[in-house]
Amino acid sequence: MLDNETKAQLKQYLELLESDVVFTASLSEDENSTKVSDFLTEVAEMTPRITVEKANLSRTPSFEINQSGTEKSGIAFAGLPMGHEFTSFILALLQVSGRAPKVDDKIINQIKTIDKDLHFETYVSLTCHNCPDVVQALNIMSVVNPKISHTMIEGGMFQKEVDEKEVMAVPTVFLNGEEFSSGRTTIEQLIEKVAGPMDAEEFAEKEPFDVLVVGGGPAGASAAIYAARKGIKTGMVVETFGGQVLETLGIENVIGTPYVEGPQLMRQVEEHVNQYGVDIMKGQRAKAIRKSEWIEVELENGAQLKSKTAILSTGARWRAINVPGEKEFKNKGIAYCPHCDGPLFKGKDVAVVGGGNSGIEAAIDLAGLSKHVYVVEFLPELKADKVLQDKLYQLDNVTVITNAATKEITGSSHVEALTYTDRETNQEHTLSVEGVFILIGLMPNTEWLKDSVALTDRGEILVDKHGATNVEGIFAAGDCTDSAYKQIIISMGSGATAALGAFDYTIRNEFPTK
Repeated sequence: MLDNETKAQLKQYLELLESDVVFTASLSEDENSTKVSDFLTEVAEMTPRITVEKANLSRTPSFEINQSGTEKSGIAFAGLPMGHEFTSFILALLQVSGRAPKVDDKIINQIKTIDKDLHFETYVSLTCHNCPDVVQALNIMSVVNPKISHTMIEGGMFQKEVDEKEVMAVPTVFLNGEEFSSGRTTIEQLIEKVAGPMDAEEFAEKEPFDVLVVGGGPAGASAAIYAARKGIKTGMVVETFGGQVLETLGIENVIGTPYVEGPQLMRQVEEHVNQYGVDIMKGQRAKAIRKSEWIEVELENGAQLKSKTAILSTGARWRAINVPGEKEFKNKGIAYCPHCDGPLFKGKDVAVVGGGNSGIEAAIDLAGLSKHVYVVEFLPELKADKVLQDKLYQLDNVTVITNAATKEITGSSHVEALTYTDRETNQEHTLSVEGVFILIGLMPNTEWLKDSVALTDRGEILVDKHGATNVEGIFAAGDCTDSAYKQIIISMGSGATAALGAFDYTIRNEFPTK
């Protein structure tokens, strides 16, 4: 089941086990159980520290990972933890054996204070690059706190459950049997949902920064690195480190790196930032910014942070089409990531709204899974690169509809149809589809800045060649600005520019001592 290269890598990790581990497996005679049994046997045969025991668990096939001779760890996998979840399996194995999770002590202490029984179940697809973050976060919570348990459920092996619970987006998390969250969620956000937000008093003792970066995407990370390398006190306010790049599977245009996946790239970037001692405040959202003697940034939890300068790098998010049914059916047929959610629509009819590169790439991917794909484009022609269009038109199960204005998305408990208006004839048409993937570009995350800095009519922050806004001491970078092109490498460059501009500003001006 495991190729030689994977086995060689796994063997290195197995040497790091700190105690004996038991796979407690619930298996039957069916094909899926055979796959799970073969997987567990193959792993166990690679080290004397792992044994396999059979038991009756709530799902078959599934298995728990427990430390030998101790209480249950609370971690279970229903199905095969392969694909993107193989890393989740390895980390769970190491952490159950006794190796400490690589998270801040503050987070560990927050998890330990949770005093209620919590059983999480996460439905995943093995092609989902967002799912491992959620699975790994909940596994860490289970290892740290005995009141918490977590089961990863591979949707392909438990399709009946997926259909019964109408799971139409991954990762979808259930807590004690009730739907809890859907989509990428950080460990900080998960803890906040069950234990409440971090107390604002924890920020009260922070000394003013020289540079405070708001946002944790490629622009913000680049800005933090360039600022910290100047030897000045640098902080970051980050809701989710990685930003929009975490939603990007394959990246082939970062110079010097022929191919990298978005989550992998941003993990490397975060490690780079951490080398410079940047104060990264995760799971936090900025609420307001104002200029007085200091640049003052107010967080949603009420905390007030001061800095000589600030760099706004809040990025962008998928643009909504704003039609009836879009909000109502989010995660119930409305999706934005074909890599994550595509497998849930295997053999079904779906629509892709958007004819740019992202939309056509999604349609091509979905055509290999879905029964039929409709591409719905507002303009008279597709906007995607010719090479993508050529590939699209070679597919037999794709229909391209141009000059189409999406009117509404309808259904009962999930998406059942998309209605559009032909812009030439003004006639309405309805497509019977179970999924609608919306990929019509990005919009900047700047709503909270409307009365603070100058914006374009599209909500983008106006900046000069130094990355400066119209407010002294406030700079901006990346996809939230009026840069002509929205690319990862351009965002990184603009982050560096803003950091150098902010540094120059700090040495040209005088500030209060406190």
